[in-house]
Amino acid sequence: MVFNVRDSFLTIKTEFPRKVREIEHVWIPMSDGTRLAARIWLPEDAEQNPVPAILEYLPYRKNDFTALRDSIRHPYFAGHGYASIRVDMRGSGDSDGILYDEYLPQEQDDALDVLSWIESQPWSTGSVGMIGKSWGGFNGLQVAARRHPALKAIITLCSTDDRYADDVHYMGGCLLASDMQWWASTMLVYNGRPADPNVVGEEWRTTWLERLEKTPPFVEEWVKHQRRDDYWKHGSVCENYSDINIPVFAVGGWADGYTNAILRLLGGLTGPRKGLIGPWAHEYPEVAVPGPAIGFLQECLRWWDQWLKEVDTGIMEEPMLRAWMQDSVPPQVDYPERTGRWVAENEWPSPNIVPAEFWLNGQQLIEKPSEEKEIIVPSVQTHGLYAGVWCPFGQPGDLASDQRLENGQSVYFTSEPLESPMEILGFPEIQVELASDKPNALLAVRLCDVAPDGAVTLVSWGMLNLTHRESHEHPTPLIPGERYTVKVCLNAIGHVLPAGHRWQVALSPNYWPHAWPSPEPVTLTVISSNQTRLTLPVRPPQERDYELPDFGAPETACVAEREILREESRTRKVHHDLIKGVWLLEDFSDEGARRLLSNGIEYGSTNRNTYTISEGDPLSAEVCCEWTLDVGRGEWQTRLESVSTMKSDAERFFITNELKAFEGEKQVFKKNWNSEIPRDLV
Repeated sequence: MVFNVRDSFLTIKTEFPRKVREIEHVWIPMSDGTRLAARIWLPEDAEQNPVPAILEYLPYRKNDFTALRDSIRHPYFAGHGYASIRVDMRGSGDSDGILYDEYLPQEQDDALDVLSWIESQPWSTGSVGMIGKSWGGFNGLQVAARRHPALKAIITLCSTDDRYADDVHYMGGCLLASDMQWWASTMLVYNGRPADPNVVGEEWRTTWLERLEKTPPFVEEWVKHQRRDDYWKHGSVCENYSDINIPVFAVGGWADGYTNAILRLLGGLTGPRKGLIGPWAHEYPEVAVPGPAIGFLQECLRWWDQWLKEVDTGIMEEPMLRAWMQDSVPPQVDYPERTGRWVAENEWPSPNIVPAEFWLNGQQLIEKPSEEKEIIVPSVQTHGLYAGVWCPFGQPGDLASDQRLENGQSVYFTSEPLESPMEILGFPEIQVELASDKPNALLAVRLCDVAPDGAVTLVSWGMLNLTHRESHEHPTPLIPGERYTVKVCLNAIGHVLPAGHRWQVALSPNYWPHAWPSPEPVTLTVISSNQTRLTLPVRPPQERDYELPDFGAPETACVAEREILREESRTRKVHHDLIKGVWLLEDFSDEGARRLLSNGIEYGSTNRNTYTISEGDPLSAEVCCEWTLDVGRGEWQTRLESVSTMKSDAERFFITNELKAFEGEKQVFKKNWNSEIPRDLV
């Protein structure tokens, strides 16, 4: 997860309507006496001419890891007449306390205290907006639901309304082997970084050791909750959309792991709302890849001016949703650009979407139901190794390879070549009548674009733990041999299938490493009947699509000055031991090292993740995540090293975490966590 800035194509602004001053460090007191650390950018004359405020509230450290990306946005907002505030959450960065888990009530309570503090400042008009990507997008929605009177609007990027359905833990009731342990290991080392001695003084070492000792590996709690229980309902605003009564601007990209929530929010919220979906990965749209990047900060200003300054910018007269309709492209593991065009909808769900149905028959997708046949779908444990990462950040190698590499390990169905183009926008869905030979099984589904030359590009995918076929909260085992009809909703997508191309659907009871394997090899029997069909959300081109105004060019404030100490790099390799029948996916990121010239802080990290499985043996699945992370300045140098693993047998998950901390070359801390957690129909 590289907190860097791609600035080669940006329009850098150095002059703004109002001169900006920066307050490098401010303590914000909480109700219980805890202090949160903040950095503030605001117009020089804000005390004389108060301004609205924009809050970004994150656990990712304002002084180093997010300093570069903060530098291009917060001064930009301040220069246009806002106080822009970046706060380190409790237990992170220079703030006091311990961060015990994601999205706890304490996190939201602290945010309310921060909003009250902002409201009371002499430079504040009392109107506040929140902006954030990923964690900051999550808590923007969650805090909006708490209805603080000062919070007038939010911009939420790459986030979700449903913590169980669309986050790094579970998907379709399947445990996300590719991301759950990885993200938990990431937060273990992130939380283990010390506060800056230049800010907190000599107590930095005491608070560092306390933070190391008390901060738990989040993964243990996540694996304990394998159903969609109250743990996941907390912080999932989809539980009651009416809790949010302020304007919401939801933003993301088709390459991101969190895009589904944008369409759900547009359909579920009742107040003013807008959605924007580009081709982007997990990043802000002014710097994101695949391109085209857009002038997103200008769009933010239009939103803020509308709701925080009460200036009619016309933004609410424009369509509710702008989405990038992606052209068909050859399969590649990364793209600098995705060609396509912008389309727009005034409401969602859209009356312009019409369903198109294809039935599964033999190895074909056909336009009418056929006579009933049984299709055997066996287990191949290595299906999924070429699926790409669950949540791309825009690094090389993130995306799915040519799916011909996967098709030999699944059962697939292909349509006839299209006589005319077909455009889809929304959620593809497949309904399948099937039986399983085991009580615990899953179904993974891939939707692909087959070019005339045979290349197969992944368009969308989804999966379902079949014990969750009726409920994620109350799963029930399958009865072997009994027929069930299940639905799998695939990830939302906008895609053009050209004339001469073919749709393809692939089915498998495995999707490693995205889905943790079922405890036994599974054979599914799919029945090709009038119940087994693919439904695509077809959106015919609209005339006004071609009249939409272009977004402006990406512009930002200057990127903070930094010295590159080590360039970033990434490798992603699949290894196959032909003799032992073992497959290993190795994903290594050297996230580089930098020195910030403003404060002298040096920081860098490396991360290696390996996913191992043996042919025919689902209980051989293993995830191992390793981190090294450095933060320092001059003679003050710290390093963290961690190793985290996850395995299972038929009844339990086995999870280990080891964290070591060094001051200079001296090891000052080491702790191991070991846990066994029962499998719960996963």
